[in-house]
Amino acid sequence: MEWRLLGKSGFKVPVLSFGTVTFGGKTDEFGATDVAEATRLVDICLDAGLCMFDSADVYAKGASEEILGQAIKGRRDKVIISTKATFRFGTGPNDVGSSRHHLLQAVEGSLRRLGTDYIDLFQLHAFDGATPIEETLRTLDDLVRAGKIRYLGCSNFSGWHLMKSLAIADQHGWARYVAHQAYYSLVGRDYEWELMPLGLDQNVGCVVWSPLGWGRLTGKLRRNQPKPDASRLNSQRVVEIGPQIPDEYLFKVVDALDVVAHETGKTIPQIALNWLLRRPTVATIIIGARNEDQLRQNLGAVGWQLSPEHVALLDAASQTPRTYPYWHQSGFKERNPFPTN
Repeated sequence: MEWRLLGKSGFKVPVLSFGTVTFGGKTDEFGATDVAEATRLVDICLDAGLCMFDSADVYAKGASEEILGQAIKGRRDKVIISTKATFRFGTGPNDVGSSRHHLLQAVEGSLRRLGTDYIDLFQLHAFDGATPIEETLRTLDDLVRAGKIRYLGCSNFSGWHLMKSLAIADQHGWARYVAHQAYYSLVGRDYEWELMPLGLDQNVGCVVWSPLGWGRLTGKLRRNQPKPDASRLNSQRVVEIGPQIPDEYLFKVVDALDVVAHETGKTIPQIALNWLLRRPTVATIIIGARNEDQLRQNLGAVGWQLSPEHVALLDAASQTPRTYPYWHQSGFKERNPFPTN
């Protein structure tokens, strides 16, 4: 397993992390992994050198963290725990957001459910525009100084959300975000327009979520064929809030993946994940799995590299028109080149 520094820190993380959104679920939207199966999946991950596990308080209403805590019991020193908070977790008026009240409550709850006294990487799950950024960052800094959090990250921030937060943290000498957990995939490349250049400039590592485009790059979606029964794309939640991708664009990317799969002998998910590992700022990719077979297949994304020709083929197939001002900036390549490591 390859390891990379997490943004502007001395902390290294494996290039693959395991997402626990399936732990404790009660429906088939993401999965319904119990303690026994979760423990088996953790065992497989650790055997492969994958020791970073990502969760959130809202996953299965806290059950995900509880099951992860039980699955790693007795081997806390062998794992890296990443979790998140900000979304509503309770019915009270203060049970939501990134206020001091809610963050202190959220961290204590996560520590209790995970059965640990510290969180390696704690991330805000979303930007809270109702709470002063200074209040949020001071609270997070206090938690770092108290030893309850070791490194800070955010998730789903816009460029100005992240840059303003970094500037305020630097102004006051508070702990800054070293990671940004962001949606990024071959069929979702908006991250490259502003957040990737920002990540390079400010040394913020990307923790990639949904690297297979909300289940679109599993190799099971084909032209003129129905979606498989077990697919996240059958979820009403995905229809309502997930990224909508035109069929023809998706199948153009899948066609290119098929070519690379034929020439490399790798699976479509393995190729899609390996492509991400070559992108600037990417520190780790969160992979998920409903079962052992899916996990082992995803673990096969490391230990090899796509050729420059295959990368160019996938880049061309997945390129989309940019919104303003990014299309204008892309026309000034002499001074605005594509980010490189």
